[in-house]
Amino acid sequence: MSFRLGGGDGVSVVAAHWSRVLQSLGFEVVTVAGEGPVDRTVAGLAIDARVPPDRRSIEAALGDVDLVVVENLCTIPLNVEAALAVAGVLAGRPALLHHHDPPWQRPRFAHVTALPPDDPAWCHVTINELTRRQFVERGLEAVCIPNGFPLEEPAPPALGARVRASLGVGDDEILLAHPVRAIARKNVPRALAMAAELDAVYWLWGPAEEDYADELAALLEEAPCRVVRGVPDIDGVPASTAAAYAACDAVVFPSTWEGFGNPPVEASIHRRPVAVGDYPVADELRRLGFRWFPTDDVAPLAAFLAAPDPGLLEHNRAVVARHLSLEVLRRRLADLLGRRGWLPDAQGVGGRGR
Repeated sequence: MSFRLGGGDGVSVVAAHWSRVLQSLGFEVVTVAGEGPVDRTVAGLAIDARVPPDRRSIEAALGDVDLVVVENLCTIPLNVEAALAVAGVLAGRPALLHHHDPPWQRPRFAHVTALPPDDPAWCHVTINELTRRQFVERGLEAVCIPNGFPLEEPAPPALGARVRASLGVGDDEILLAHPVRAIARKNVPRALAMAAELDAVYWLWGPAEEDYADELAALLEEAPCRVVRGVPDIDGVPASTAAAYAACDAVVFPSTWEGFGNPPVEASIHRRPVAVGDYPVADELRRLGFRWFPTDDVAPLAAFLAAPDPGLLEHNRAVVARHLSLEVLRRRLADLLGRRGWLPDAQGVGGRGR
């Protein structure tokens, strides 16, 4: 359950991975959101909803559900009335609140104290250890379960070449992918500068959000390098994530803040070199063993592009397999749900397993 599901934003991607794992544990999964291709749509849950959701509509959407996983809706204050309405309906019933972006981690939301809500029947799960510690400091017990990712094989080079051709990027050009929605903390200015320093084409995958459109337009108008935008269609449908990674020569991720940072992990799965900024949670990920390039100095990445080292790419993929795969996520979730009595064969969720 969330504001929106089924899209390309980080929360939707992680929710889809959790859905796969929960189904493998025996659950039937039903998706509920204010917008997106979901099983049940509830008016008023969307981020930009003008009218709060009706309690009865929330109750109806969750009427046959044994365990509710709330994806960030009760965490980040983008629609506080919806969050409080959901919290009211969930009071006293099994719920796992999956927290990506608590309000105190964003300056513009730091004044919000109503979220996250708490209830003895719930379990709080954070996506990084930093946030878990911050929960504990605020009197909220939480468990850290890092994001998990499917270890799909990279797309064939020929498919990547088709994406490059659709973007108008030549074989002799360096294509630097920035696989993000354009918002201030993604640090588009540094990504553009890196592309210029590498004499590369800058490729921004996502649209502008959070009132960043005007600033982005100004940045791209004065960009010191060639810019391409969006993920093109191949055979009438948007190119897959695997095809998009196959198209680029390297990935840049100079964010100043992330709750996790999925693109560097995805790039590692798809055997692409990636330069990652020094946001705090990136340090947690680096401690797992990733060999990522810096974003404040392009020389190491430039040297790699001039003389690629397949061993480094295989090493990073192996780190994902060891620490951040869906199988690792499955073990962590099974352990947590088992301890709470919330697995489908336990009494705690009523036996239907939904």
